Amino acid sequence: MIIAPSLLAADFGRLAKETERVDRSGADWLHLDIMDGHFVPNISFGPAIVQRVRPLTRLFFDVHLMCSKPESLLEPFAKAGAQQMNVHVELGDQVTPLLWRIRALGKKVGLAINPPTAISVVQPYLHQIDSLLIMTVNPGFGGQSFIYETLPKIQQAREWRDERKLCYHIGVDGGVDFKTAADCAHAGADTFISGTTLFHQRNLAAAVRKIRRIAVDAARQRGAVQCVTVPAAM
Repeated sequence: MIIAPSLLAADFGRLAKETERVDRSGADWLHLDIMDGHFVPNISFGPAIVQRVRPLTRLFFDVHLMCSKPESLLEPFAKAGAQQMNVHVELGDQVTPLLWRIRALGKKVGLAINPPTAISVVQPYLHQIDSLLIMTVNPGFGGQSFIYETLPKIQQAREWRDERKLCYHIGVDGGVDFKTAADCAHAGADTFISGTTLFHQRNLAAAVRKIRRIAVDAARQRGAVQCVTVPAAM
């Protein structure tokens, strides 16, 4: 199980210390939400922030581009230290060239899908990706409540992965807490992006251990079989 605290929920006045806190927590990835104010109604941060925190940790950097024109951002984020970049399937005809470009930059390829979008839309791309990020809230703001209607998407993504003998991660992002992490793991998720639930705990390491234990227990109840992937080099 991959636990990925989302930096969007950190105290931005102490960003370096917050990054170092995640580094010591036992988490696997650091999730970086990039919002452009157009694809979603909010703005977060850019490559300069990623470059600034990159030397502070050896955690895998998972960059989520909630952007209308990510093609201009791929190379800057790759140079800043991103190891995986997620673009949205809602971008339509842009998706295939974006996935190829991410791969050409030597990075892991992620594809994200919003709650209103039918899961069938991702099918043509499953053989091209390393990670499928299923949004479990409508993207743009942290602290939202989990949308339970997204659980069948997780189940379907797992069934396709098993049927086609593929090995992409199935990530969930939005409203992931100690209750919903179990629901997602039981449905088939193996990557848990959590912001508020983790960063708002005084003992982040204990929170990471707890959410991991909950996810592992739920997956065992389902009888999950995990595939093994190798992270991209820093």
